[in-house]
Amino acid sequence: MPRPYRKPKGRPLDGWLIVDKPSGIGSTDVVNKLKRAFQAQKVGHGGTLDPLATGVLPLAFGAATKMVPYVMDGTKTYRFTLKFGEARDTDDADGQVIATSEARPTDEAIRAALPAFVGDILQVPPIYSAIKVNGARAYDLARDGQLPELAPRPARVDRFELESRPDADTAIFFVQSGKGVYMRSLARDIARAVGAVGHIATLRRMRVGPFLEEAAIPLDKLVGSEDIPPPSPDLLLPVTTALADIPALALTEAEIARLSFGQAISLVELMGRIPGDASPDGGLVRAMAGERLKGLARLESGLLKPERWLGPGENTFVATSPAGADGDPE
Repeated sequence: MPRPYRKPKGRPLDGWLIVDKPSGIGSTDVVNKLKRAFQAQKVGHGGTLDPLATGVLPLAFGAATKMVPYVMDGTKTYRFTLKFGEARDTDDADGQVIATSEARPTDEAIRAALPAFVGDILQVPPIYSAIKVNGARAYDLARDGQLPELAPRPARVDRFELESRPDADTAIFFVQSGKGVYMRSLARDIARAVGAVGHIATLRRMRVGPFLEEAAIPLDKLVGSEDIPPPSPDLLLPVTTALADIPALALTEAEIARLSFGQAISLVELMGRIPGDASPDGGLVRAMAGERLKGLARLESGLLKPERWLGPGENTFVATSPAGADGDPE
């Protein structure tokens, strides 16, 4: 017998809120606090930050949750402090010491090791991560005393630079990366590469896709005190803000119509219009009719294939093909 329909609790808000997450709180806790503060029906986040980390945490309200996969695929930038001398089981300052070393590398040794970690690399995630091992989260196994063996995973690092060296024990790095790169693993591995051990002491994220540090609102300005009024829905950015850094492709009305019906278009027909920064091997583009965003399409196998299309309200996306229906967040 079908379950009776239950209307979701809360207000049906749609849009993005860019939060500057403080240290000492998890990403899910931030989501829960702001879901209550806004009395919103549905809220998710665009990329987890560890409790120790601070910085840009995009929150997706309502229809914006459908954009989360595209935000998580976007460019991210970080700055972290690596502390030499102690390896921790979590690979950051919140963990227990598991190894020590007196080795302190020179700046020259660090810079010489960095190129091996730039480009398409394989990276072993931290043991304390959300990776599933035989159906269980790695961090749950680790907390129960079972140390899981995690296989290396592909990762993309575009920039990895030594910024400064406050003292022999610490080094500050800047990283620009794609989806799924663990900063804790980078810190652990660069320390090993120079004959030392180390862990992340501080970590800050400055960018997630189009969302920048300058636009982030500190959490304590939104919740946390009786003196703070309930946050206004006017703080939410439009749903399509998440797509701002995806290359734009100008299309005719006829081409837009074909894509909207789920038809693919040969890239030969689009020669001279394909953005130079769009990857022909699975890259996304914004399908534009003049100044109007109509949807998302993917360059693949010599074709432009529709992925998600704007619905009648021009604020939410609808799938135009089986491929476009995959990957919606819960």
